[in-house]
Parts: sequence; structure tokens; C-alpha cells
Amino acid sequence: MELPAMDHDSLGGAIPRRGNRFTRGLGRLILGPLGWRMVGAIPDRAKMVVIGAPHTSNLDALVALGTALSLQVRIKVMVKASVFRGPFDRLFRWLGGLPIERAAAGGMVDQCIHAFGAHNQLLLGIAPEGTRSAPAQWKRGYYHVASGAGVPILPVVLDYERRRVCFMPLIEPSGDYEKDWPAIIGSFDTAFPRHPERLSAPLCEHLGWPYRGRGAPP
Repeated sequence: MELPAMDHDSLGGAIPRRGNRFTRGLGRLILGPLGWRMVGAIPDRAKMVVIGAPHTSNLDALVALGTALSLQVRIKVMVKASVFRGPFDRLFRWLGGLPIERAAAGGMVDQCIHAFGAHNQLLLGIAPEGTRSAPAQWKRGYYHVASGAGVPILPVVLDYERRRVCFMPLIEPSGDYEKDWPAIIGSFDTAFPRHPERLSAPLCEHLGWPYRGRGAPP
């Protein structure tokens, strides 16, 4: 899919925003030397679950940070609540941390659904692969959060071959994961990992690449 260049100045008013000229410049300073650009569009929605893949390198997080800062978009990620205590509380909140009690009744999914109900605006970023080391399957928590909260899923694809962050069309979850899965994985046609040997099995199968993780055929 050929996507248009991202128009940085055309983001709608419903999207949660943050930052200033300094943080926007910092984002561009991160992406510029790395040679990355953004394509596609972010829908003007106040609440979305944002799923990013492929995730095979620590550099993925730096590209994601540069993208968020450059666009002046506020996106939150789940972080264990214990790190918010003490002097690092304000830092982790500024970075977009959403405190999650891992041992709480109901688990992380229920806490994230509650967070969507408690915020007028919330973009929640989740890496469905869950690890950088060739997982055999994706975690389904992102889907259960989106379905339970009644919010759409925004796929964001990393393409290391062409150095692009690709914002794909929204997916409205039906509540039936198996029914929606072809549309979800189909959004990642442009995916190209930094480390192909760490690519998850679902993306390998979709892209026609050999799977090299645990459980792969000899």
C-alpha cells in the first residue's frame, strides 16, 4: 500500500496533544539523523488503542518516541505502578506512563478499560508481540481492551527497509477476535523489521518469511 506523506499540521482537535516547539524539534532531531519519515494519517479520534509492530529492537522505542514528540501527540503506555513512587513519578508520567497494578484483581485489561472510561482523551500504545525475541503468537490484551472500552484500533507499522512509520486505517473491533484477525494482520503488509530473525510467527506467516524462533521447524 502506497501511503501519502504525513501532514504534521493537519491533526484534528480530538486527538490528545502535548508539547511545544522544543519537544517537536527534539522529535525531529531524533528521527532526522535516523532517516525516518511518517506516512499515512491519524484519524481525528479522542480514544484509540495504538498497536505497533514489528518489535525486534530497542531502537523501535526511540523511533516511537521521536514520532510522538514530532507530532506533538500524547500517547500513554502501560508501566508498572511501583516505578511512579518517589522522584521518578513526574518523569514517568511526562513520558506517558500509565500506572498499572499487575497484581490487581481483574488484571491489566480491566485497568486499561477503566482508564479509557476515566479519560476524555486517551491513546494507549501497546506492542502486541510483547517481546523482541520472535514470539510464537501475539498477545490478545490489546484487542480485549479495545473491544471492552468500545474504542478503535490504530495499527502503526515500522518499515526499516524504507525508514517509514506507517499509520494505517482504523479497525473497529467487532468483539470477535478471529473474525477481525485478518484485517488486523493485514494492516502490516508494509512491515519490515530491523532484525528479521526476531520477527514474530504471525508476521512471518503473513509476510511469507521463515520463522526462526522457538518452535520453528528444523
